[in-house]
Amino acid sequence: MAEPEGVPTFKTFSPTMRVDVLVSDWRSELDPALPHEAKEAALYGRAWEAYQEGDYGFGLWLWHESDRLQNAFNGSVRDVTRVVGPGRYFGFSHRRAVAERVPLEKVYRPRKGDMSTPRTDAYVLPQYQLLCVYLVKARDGDPKTKALLEISLGELEERRRADRFIPHFETFRRLFERPAAPAAAAVGPAPAPPSATPPDPVPAATPPKRKSRTKPS
Repeated sequence: MAEPEGVPTFKTFSPTMRVDVLVSDWRSELDPALPHEAKEAALYGRAWEAYQEGDYGFGLWLWHESDRLQNAFNGSVRDVTRVVGPGRYFGFSHRRAVAERVPLEKVYRPRKGDMSTPRTDAYVLPQYQLLCVYLVKARDGDPKTKALLEISLGELEERRRADRFIPHFETFRRLFERPAAPAAAAVGPAPAPPSATPPDPVPAATPPKRKSRTKPS
């Protein structure tokens, strides 16, 4: 499975517990005197490096961290990018690539009232991320995942009122379900990530000046 342009080649998928332990260690190493946003940037940068090396477990963490920061900045992707650094916002291409690789058989999905703890090799996803995974896998024709998606979508309205992250799933679904670009356009340059600031419009080409005809003397 080839990864989209700009997405690191998949190598491994660290379980949630390993990611959380490493992120916690990195956080403890930060200089306490650093400003809050500098700490956020340094921590995000460490996880970004691990993701760029092909560990999609850190991709899940970066995905949720981008959305957490976006919520904190009242939806401003510009402010998130200012904190995490140019080119490091975890946009749609990254999210889709990570969602495709999530091993659903190892996702921790406790039933209501279940007090068990996840296994050390489990993946613990917020509900909105799990919905994104269901959406991607259902498109591949998995009947079980399609049924899980339909059940979860039936509870979406209720969850929307209590979960500030649900709008991020709705954005993901809108981008995932948009019509594919025409074949003729596929040979052009790759589109910018949907979450990025749109580029300035390209000025129209100036038509060549016609040579004036020399009148015969």
